Amino acid sequence: MQEQELALRIRGLKKQYRLGVINRGTLQAELQSWWAQKRGRDDPNRRIGAETGADGQSFWALDGIDLDIRRGERVGIIGANGAGKSTLLKLICRITAPTEGEIDIWGRVSSMLEVGTGFHREMTGRENIYMNGAILGMSRAEIDACLENIIDFSELREFIDTPVKRYSSGMFVKLAFSVAAHLRSEIMIMDEVLAVGDMAFQQKCLSRMRQAADEEGRTVLYVSHNMTTIRQLCDRCIVLSHGRVIFDGDAERAIAAYLNQSIGDNDVDMDLTVKSHIRKTACSSVSMTRLRLADKVTAVYEPGEDLRLLLTLEISEPLPPLYFRLTLRTETDLGLATAWSQPLTMERSGENTVRLTLPIDSLAKGCFYASIGVYRCDELGRMLPLDHISHAFKFEASGLPVWNVNAHGYMHLPQIRAACET
Repeated sequence: MQEQELALRIRGLKKQYRLGVINRGTLQAELQSWWAQKRGRDDPNRRIGAETGADGQSFWALDGIDLDIRRGERVGIIGANGAGKSTLLKLICRITAPTEGEIDIWGRVSSMLEVGTGFHREMTGRENIYMNGAILGMSRAEIDACLENIIDFSELREFIDTPVKRYSSGMFVKLAFSVAAHLRSEIMIMDEVLAVGDMAFQQKCLSRMRQAADEEGRTVLYVSHNMTTIRQLCDRCIVLSHGRVIFDGDAERAIAAYLNQSIGDNDVDMDLTVKSHIRKTACSSVSMTRLRLADKVTAVYEPGEDLRLLLTLEISEPLPPLYFRLTLRTETDLGLATAWSQPLTMERSGENTVRLTLPIDSLAKGCFYASIGVYRCDELGRMLPLDHISHAFKFEASGLPVWNVNAHGYMHLPQIRAACET
């Protein structure tokens, strides 16, 4: 590939951290420890009673990344927490240095890695715009030329001369994105921060990033756990796992690869304690601990079979009636349908097993992911989550032998009743 076409070239990129090790706080202490190590003596700054292994355990956040990213590409980066996504972006932004490998960058980089990054909290919004432009090497005249566009896009005109320390997190995101999107840079980097903004502003940002890539030739790198925004924005997607690239291709196939990697293939007996739970409160009295697909050896369902689940709960105290919710999503993480149970009273604390049954005759042939949750109804009639697991398990419906999902959809609807009017 010609260098003129490239925005980024990454070769053999590795980043190693030492777990449990922090600096001593001063240059003098660092030099004392280094000199003692060189002479084979004990570290004078080590705490009394601490183990001798001052170096800690090594952890490779990135373990050999090779990538070529063209100018004007919109590239999504997805993966589980700890996969190395943020580390990769920090290396590209030169916030930290790689342990091994090299990164070649053609152009200036504007980034949003955390809410408020790059802003001085005592300065006003207007002053921060000028400071960020100066960091990118822009003259005052160049910043003046795009100042009004930045303020208009941010929707913060009445607060633009207020110190940003008084901004909410949503206001921070609006101004930070506006600065990154309008100041002169060839590469835009976004790390999950749009999740803080409201839905209307998220769509506005996605539209602006598409415009920046398609019309201005800027390269966009976008990290998110929201597969819908990945699908809307990205024409290419990279999946990371344990510091390595496991997939690099179109967004739909990347999302499927990520979900397969994070859930596993057709498990029928799952330990839910190792999965990520979302609870209304940290001290929720309900915890889902185990899930089994009843009477199944593989998670493949033939036409006419019901989805039967055995869900084990750990309950710390008697509870009002509980509701169980299953949400089905397609293999490309599109929302498909949600089903609720009737209320069920749990009369004893400790371990309880609940049988859930859902007819799935209407599903077309294909693979589906299911999220599962336990809810209660408050005095205002709102459903409040006590415990919830997204993408808890995967199953396959054999369905009809011939079925075009793109043309016919993912579900079989009941037969249409047709009659002639007299």
